[in-house]
Amino acid sequence: MDLNTITEVAHPRTRAQLPVWTAGDAWLAGGTWLFSEPQVHLTRLIDLTDLKWPALTIGENELTIAATCTVAQLDALACPPEWLAAPVINQCCRAFLASFKIWKTATVGGNLCMSLPAGPMISLTAALDGICTIWKADGSEQKVKVADFVIGNQRNVLAPGDLLRQIDIPLAALKRRAAFRQISLTPVGRSAALLIGSIDGEGAVTLTVTASTTRPVRLSFARNPQAKELREALLHHLPDTLYHDDLHGKPAWRKHMTMRLAEEIRAELQGLAQP
Repeated sequence: MDLNTITEVAHPRTRAQLPVWTAGDAWLAGGTWLFSEPQVHLTRLIDLTDLKWPALTIGENELTIAATCTVAQLDALACPPEWLAAPVINQCCRAFLASFKIWKTATVGGNLCMSLPAGPMISLTAALDGICTIWKADGSEQKVKVADFVIGNQRNVLAPGDLLRQIDIPLAALKRRAAFRQISLTPVGRSAALLIGSIDGEGAVTLTVTASTTRPVRLSFARNPQAKELREALLHHLPDTLYHDDLHGKPAWRKHMTMRLAEEIRAELQGLAQP
């Protein structure tokens, strides 16, 4: 869709060249949502492409995902064999309600910043202990856990002019055994519940609930919980008001599926089901 109110497109190449944020500005990365509907309130786009951030960088302790990394680039990442959680990367990429054309353009950072409950990059990075680096409009920098970055349906912690720079995934999280469950109301529909569980070498378990809730919810257990313990924890930490309500699933159904998928993950991590 043409954005016929845009009068300027800025092309900064460094952080110092980022223009002063004003009303009517928007960051442009993939632009798959930006160009999908009218944006009559916008007058300037700030194109992040020329910043040329490396899409993916494997360091000594973390995997760094640039906010401008595309879904296709992330899906194509060749993961070392010790990254036992690597399959959830591809599973989350395929949880998109999108074509391969969107994959090549849509960005990881854009998915986080849209902050939709069904955003699969939110699910992935929250489950893997991701840390967001935010370039603040005042020139400072802020670190925020992905699980705390999204605070509601299409709501996050970014203030006007703030820019999501990258997401860092600890390599230790990628070395945990993981289990993935996702369900949609229709065969190719948007995720109505997407849960990821993981277990470390000491037996500690983390369960991340997304898509069924308006924001990510993470539960941690010192050991793999029994079925009753898990259910009670879910009931305690996920009040009915937290379940999302839209045409892709009613709250009561999302709650039911969350309980069911959580138990499947618990059983898989315990070795009671096939991984």
